[in-house]
Amino acid sequence: MEDKVAKSLTQLVFEKIRSQGRISRSDVAKDLGVSPGSVTAAATALVDAGLVREASRTPRDTSRGRPPVDLCVVADARFVVGMNLRDGLNSAVLTDFVGTVLADCDLPSPPGRKTLDAICNEIETLLDALLNKAGLERADLSAVGIGLPGFVDHPRGQVHWSPILEDRRTLVGPILSDRLGCPVHLDNDVNLLALAELWFGMGRSRSNFAVVTIEHGVGMGLILDTQLYRGAKGMGLEIGHTTVQLDGALCRCGQRGCLEAYIADYALVREASTALEWDLRVARSPQQTLEILFDQAKAGNEAARLIFERAGRYLSRGLANVIQVFDPEFLIISGARLRYDLLYAEEVLAEMHKFSDRIGRDRTEVAINTWGDTVWARGAAALALSVLTDHVAAHPVPLDTHPASHRHAG
Repeated sequence: MEDKVAKSLTQLVFEKIRSQGRISRSDVAKDLGVSPGSVTAAATALVDAGLVREASRTPRDTSRGRPPVDLCVVADARFVVGMNLRDGLNSAVLTDFVGTVLADCDLPSPPGRKTLDAICNEIETLLDALLNKAGLERADLSAVGIGLPGFVDHPRGQVHWSPILEDRRTLVGPILSDRLGCPVHLDNDVNLLALAELWFGMGRSRSNFAVVTIEHGVGMGLILDTQLYRGAKGMGLEIGHTTVQLDGALCRCGQRGCLEAYIADYALVREASTALEWDLRVARSPQQTLEILFDQAKAGNEAARLIFERAGRYLSRGLANVIQVFDPEFLIISGARLRYDLLYAEEVLAEMHKFSDRIGRDRTEVAINTWGDTVWARGAAALALSVLTDHVAAHPVPLDTHPASHRHAG
């Protein structure tokens, strides 16, 4: 869970204004259960710091004095960047202080594991391309959020293991903060997808929900009481690396029998190469192999269909475990592989619900969400904004002491 350090009233007021878009002082006081006077004092500090502004409503009767006034966040008070790193493609977005995307950019990344220096170089190249597109400079940024696959200790910025990084147990966050010249916050990419769903997507009206993704790997993010849950050491919810078969198939993490080793991209490619009678002299990329496998399954090839059905059975068991352990009110299944509808066929979802049906419990609501690549980077931007808003609201400073407050994205 997020750190349990009590937030100041100023932080709570700011977060309420940000989440609502615009809201009156009296409504803030009512929602937070505090006195209007204390909200006014907190709001005044935020206005003086240039983080919040007043916005007049259109009055129904202008003869009755001053029109009602709402509070809203000053969008260009701060700018942040969110990045998503993955095998083959890195993507980034620039957002203002309320999370509106002002520019986006993506650059191809050579497949396979890389040294930390190579990844840092890729990040700098992507950042400069994004800022050039937006007409901003590094000095204009208040924070950068980065999501990547693997085991990430968010508070320390340490990557214990990642399929895209050669080095292990590396303090990536502090190194990047020095190179980029601003605070850098790291987290597992699926955690940040869950954060994107909470801030911008299907989870905006939900307090408790889970996100499971099927792509190059299998991941999970969990929102409990509107907070991102990470576990005691910041590395929980690695559903893709839970064991579903003792001494089973080899996973890319080095263990055997992981769920990911049966339903991720590389698992399906391995099965296809073994089970289907293909000419091995013909070179095919993993993506080409997956497309051919799916087309043959749809066309009635029994061996191809059995590969998807077997993966679907493992997926249904993994999803059932999520429901039985966490009991989320809402489950979002996401990821690029959802175009392979055989993975979430009616039979797969029915198997997932079997335990609930057996004990007579209402089924967990399930949704399929096929976001584009940008959402992963938006989740990283939400991470940067989340940390940044807590800091600046806790330590509001006069407007003229923060030069980025005077700049606008071009």
